[in-house]
Amino acid sequence: MDPVVHFEMPYDNGERIARFYQSVFGWKTQMMGEDMGNYVLATTSEAGSAGRPGAAAGAINGGFYTRNADWPAQHPSVVIAVQNIKESMAKVSTAGGKLLGEPMEIPGVGQYVSFFDTEGNRVSMLQPSAMSGAS
Repeated sequence: MDPVVHFEMPYDNGERIARFYQSVFGWKTQMMGEDMGNYVLATTSEAGSAGRPGAAAGAINGGFYTRNADWPAQHPSVVIAVQNIKESMAKVSTAGGKLLGEPMEIPGVGQYVSFFDTEGNRVSMLQPSAMSGAS
């Protein structure tokens, strides 16, 4: 079974969204900078083993990405960890989903690609570097 490991939401103003989630929910945020697409990493739970959230069962961390007029379906979404992204992409297509491009490498994280499920929901998959043996 492939678990949900991350959430994502778009933003128009990174500082504003970071302040909002820090002040309302006490989340920690980290601005990743231009080399990482101005991604804002959100920590929602203290780290447990292997750097994963550990304070609450089922807790996940997430992040915020810059809204881009050229990207489809920029809504809150979940990221599912998979063992093999190419095999999972084939399964998405076979099951009636629509891939949104080819996997991109996120340095130090892994390969990532988004897709639409059969109901039009935007979802993403991540093959973590640890799962692929890549660095």
